[in-house]
Amino acid sequence: MTVQWIQFFIRAPRALVLAALLAGFEAFSPGAAQAQLQIHVDQGVTEPIPLAIPEFLGNAQASHDIATVVRADLERSGLFKSLNPASFIEKISDINTPPHFADWRTIKAQGLVTGQATMQSDGRLKVEFRLWDIFGESQMVGLQYTTTPENWRRIAHLVSDSIYERITGEKGYFDTRIVFISESGPKLNRRKRLAVMDQDGANPVFLTQGDYLVLTPRFNPTAQMIAYMSYIQGRPRVYLFDLETGRQEMLGNFPNMTFSPRFSPDGKSIVMALENNGNSDIYLMDLATRAVKRLTTDPGIDTAPSFSPDGKQIAFESSRGGSQQIYLMNVDGTNVHRISFGEGKNGTPVWSPRGDLIAFTKITSNYFGICVMRPDGSGERRLTHGWQDEGPTWAPNGRVLMFTRTLQGGGGSQIWSIDITGKNERRVLSPGDASDPAWSPLIQ
Repeated sequence: MTVQWIQFFIRAPRALVLAALLAGFEAFSPGAAQAQLQIHVDQGVTEPIPLAIPEFLGNAQASHDIATVVRADLERSGLFKSLNPASFIEKISDINTPPHFADWRTIKAQGLVTGQATMQSDGRLKVEFRLWDIFGESQMVGLQYTTTPENWRRIAHLVSDSIYERITGEKGYFDTRIVFISESGPKLNRRKRLAVMDQDGANPVFLTQGDYLVLTPRFNPTAQMIAYMSYIQGRPRVYLFDLETGRQEMLGNFPNMTFSPRFSPDGKSIVMALENNGNSDIYLMDLATRAVKRLTTDPGIDTAPSFSPDGKQIAFESSRGGSQQIYLMNVDGTNVHRISFGEGKNGTPVWSPRGDLIAFTKITSNYFGICVMRPDGSGERRLTHGWQDEGPTWAPNGRVLMFTRTLQGGGGSQIWSIDITGKNERRVLSPGDASDPAWSPLIQ
């Protein structure tokens, strides 16, 4: 059997927070036989696919750490189950040799991941892995990455993304970051700090010290810039934070409150709400010229804008109809129309990166939940049933959401995730209490 590889080189981090960029690659056609191992994400999975992921070969610590993260990533998706290594019959000793497929069928594995991590003479770490279809008796993908040793965790996420994509046909989402608000202190005197972490909760880094209130952080399309609301010097304003330089910049010098910022899909503009005489409207700012255009003029409260993936429409919440509901409009402010109806109030709309759904917060009988609906308002489904679940954010593949869950009885706030079927709800560990998560795009 011919083994095939795609090779990637990951260069060393350029900045503390978000770095480790793909520097280049050579690609070769895998040429594997048609695989039988497949799964459809959007149908809901009640029985996760059993995968065998033995310890990687090579450097003991790096191999163990990488295999551990890969197992955790895939299990957390809810689509895969990692089999107990104690059940393995074959001991993998060479990843360049096809496995004994019958041994893995015996323990009911449908897929097998083999890999190794070795230190190179130049001090860099090389990680290789293969995904095998046990019943199809074929290699599904073979990849290798080269990076600095401290970048091992990102390689593990890239391995997980490759496995996820090859089996599901959907882009993975493991090589991403979450920006959020880290909370600590008593309920009436909360300390809120801007922070980022890996999507699995690892590598948290605090960006502000908690000297002033921060809210609603959002990534730009390159994951190098964050827009957020801050009460620096007691005045609520929208700020930009450059993750590479650490530089903060106030966005405009408006006399009144600005809040709820969000980048356009091309990163060239920001849409936000601006308050004036007790009323708020939606404004669009060109980041190059700082020119500002007012998009709504209704006496109701308009806020929480979110672009469609093609940048042609904006979803937002408004009280113009007498209660908090979701509306759509063209990016120039025309064709405003309501899309949420039925019981309760609806807010914080966020358009899926796929463009097929809008996630939002529904408030009924003093309970908050995460729901999704189509952009025309049809097909509404409730995904969560917590006491206070709010503020959804999409994974870049549009198949998983994170949100803030406030625990009843003053138990603090946590970040949770759920898939679009509503069947895989999990807590995302964070340093202390956390809220306002926003998912980065895939890191380039």
